[in-house]
Amino acid sequence: MKIAILGGDGFCGWPASLHLSDLDHEVTIVDNLSRRTIDEQLQVQSLTPIRPLSERRAAWEEVSGNRIGFEFIDIAQDYEALLDFLRSWQPDAVVHFAEQRAAPYSMKSPRTKRYTVDNNVNATHHLLCAVVESGLDIHVVHLGTMGVYGYGTAGMKIPEGYLDVEVRAEDSTQEQPQRIPQQILYPTNPGSIYHMTKVLDQHLFAYYAKNDALRITDLHQGIIWGTHTEQTQRDERLINRFDYDGDYGTVLNRFLMQAAVGYPLTVHGTGGQTRAFIHIQDMVRCVQIALENPPATGDRVKIFNQMTETHRVRDLAEMVARIAGATVEMVPNPRHESAENELHVVNQAFLDLGLEPTTLSEGLLREVEQIARRYRDRADLDRIPATSTWTRNQQAGVPSSVTAQPAG
Repeated sequence: MKIAILGGDGFCGWPASLHLSDLDHEVTIVDNLSRRTIDEQLQVQSLTPIRPLSERRAAWEEVSGNRIGFEFIDIAQDYEALLDFLRSWQPDAVVHFAEQRAAPYSMKSPRTKRYTVDNNVNATHHLLCAVVESGLDIHVVHLGTMGVYGYGTAGMKIPEGYLDVEVRAEDSTQEQPQRIPQQILYPTNPGSIYHMTKVLDQHLFAYYAKNDALRITDLHQGIIWGTHTEQTQRDERLINRFDYDGDYGTVLNRFLMQAAVGYPLTVHGTGGQTRAFIHIQDMVRCVQIALENPPATGDRVKIFNQMTETHRVRDLAEMVARIAGATVEMVPNPRHESAENELHVVNQAFLDLGLEPTTLSEGLLREVEQIARRYRDRADLDRIPATSTWTRNQQAGVPSSVTAQPAG
């Protein structure tokens, strides 16, 4: 297949690009390198040394013999460039990673709120509109989030996108009112501006699948942990991002990094938040499976719950502390969420298609911690505590000692 990876220089996009290229697909990355720009704005860098994209691509060609193309396009701003690329390169599929991905960053200030909405919603809509205008039959695979569902419990397992309901017909002439079965998108409950943009995405997808018969797969992903994939380990120049700061570091990777540098593991609130997780190697495998199993033309959006297990945050902290000999520190939770929640999720679709989940193990946790130890001299300890909060006063510049939940 010819596959365009939008946002292919990022935390998920880079390992996915390598994985698909390693399967001998023809891959081109489309990116505006905005994630690197955000690092400069935040004055923080990946714990692992990220090489320039040109060097990354050259290293991959050297070790694999496969070439990954690159187009510098801001798809949220330059619709015509995106359309021209689709028409000229004519991909069979587009994998859409080109969205600002961190909940804390999206809540950092009015500016980051506006940027997240402008970038994410425009990027998604420009892509869908360009696919229609191009006239090409392109399968769109989008990286969404489990966060569209929210983290409350309804006493049931969260289904894969759609919920079976019955509508009671309003006919007063019947003693037993008719009940009409329907299937609707599972009700959303976003907990941040970032999660809200993913909700808006899925409604755009539903419309374009219905109105224009676009073939779309939406991957509702859990929090990623781990750093290496099979491909990124082949050469240090291919190494993936390792974000540890309060805005972009995902919770388990942050714990492992904190343990590596002797920093207390920061658990927010009671630590009773239950979250869905997936290892980064499984993430790239899921993208592959989605590409290999597209919906038919005219089908509704195909939705997968892209996760392999759920854990409470405090349980993860205790596990890492036990393995690494670290301490745990409880700090206030600034998010507007329940202190404790259950999370039961259906993820049968990927299992039925052959995914063999990588679950949490001491060996893999130690592997990530070892990476953090190797590069701990690059860490800026002042960037470990998060400063983004969900409160209006903090965004207005009023000082606050509250730290924010890791991204995810």
